[in-house]
Amino acid sequence: MRYHNVFIQAFGYELPPNVVTSEDLERRLEPAYQKLRFQKGQLEAITGIRERRYWDPGFTMSQGAVLAGKKALDASGIATRDIGMLVYGGVCRDHLEPATACAVAHGLALSPDTLVYDVSNACLGILNGMVLVANAIELGQIKAGLVVSCESARQIVDTTIRRLIASPDMDTFKKTVATLTGGSGSVAVLLTHASLSKTGHRLKGGAAKNAVQHHKLCIWGPDTGIPSSGDQIMETDSVAVLQNGVNLGMETYADFRKTLNLSPDQPDKVICHQVGATHQRNILDAVNLAPEKDFTTFKFLGNIGTVSLPITAAIAAERGFLLPGDMVAFLGIGSGLNCLMLGVDW
Repeated sequence: MRYHNVFIQAFGYELPPNVVTSEDLERRLEPAYQKLRFQKGQLEAITGIRERRYWDPGFTMSQGAVLAGKKALDASGIATRDIGMLVYGGVCRDHLEPATACAVAHGLALSPDTLVYDVSNACLGILNGMVLVANAIELGQIKAGLVVSCESARQIVDTTIRRLIASPDMDTFKKTVATLTGGSGSVAVLLTHASLSKTGHRLKGGAAKNAVQHHKLCIWGPDTGIPSSGDQIMETDSVAVLQNGVNLGMETYADFRKTLNLSPDQPDKVICHQVGATHQRNILDAVNLAPEKDFTTFKFLGNIGTVSLPITAAIAAERGFLLPGDMVAFLGIGSGLNCLMLGVDW
């Protein structure tokens, strides 16, 4: 895919108020740790994640998405009447129906003419939403669009801790340790036609591939809204996800470089989906990218699903890591398995 008239105009994000460290989780897991003969510090050592954040109990996903959306709109200078499409891309949603995007559009006071809907595709929801908005802009259907998400890990982590205490065996731990990396947060990405752009962050295009034969490697369900009135289970074959995810990432990255005709030294900077230390090291090694080109947030924010990549890009921009003239690669991967990589001329 290639784009010529699409620009990233602004990001907006909101961090939850409650910081939860890996030590905090291990204190709650002490009965399981004792039976498994684990030493304290194992969770951070395995994942590289020191802390993550939780929303207050009862906080809804639409509330978080509205907060992030307002920040993106304020930063962009784009009027709400000019937003022709709103896509909510989170894994976590307020209800099975209506679309969480409806509550977000209402909270942002968007025009009745705005096309409003949800997209669900594991951790790729925001990137998929960006592609949908970019396509509409390139086709001349809209001048600007907003992609938002909010994720919450509190409930699924609480359920997982109860499960580990009830069944403290290595098989259960292996299936659920990835869940304990989960964090919370919200983000918004506002894209515009070139005629409205003030930033110069041009979305060049990208590449996508799937390996859907691996769709059972990571499962979270049933889908009953967030928070759920029933128990939810999340299980991940972390080893298989890593191995097959890296293979898919290598194939997608080769197509990505070819599609965008990158020079040998490009991309200049990369923003990856924030899984943890092992995944970061393996994917960078696999595609021969130097670690100094990558900006990470997983140590302090954990894995926030769809929010992770765009919130990391927003923070990287705030801290001066992304510089004018950089060719920046957004390297996304999600359960399914699906991989989507987008290139931005910063």
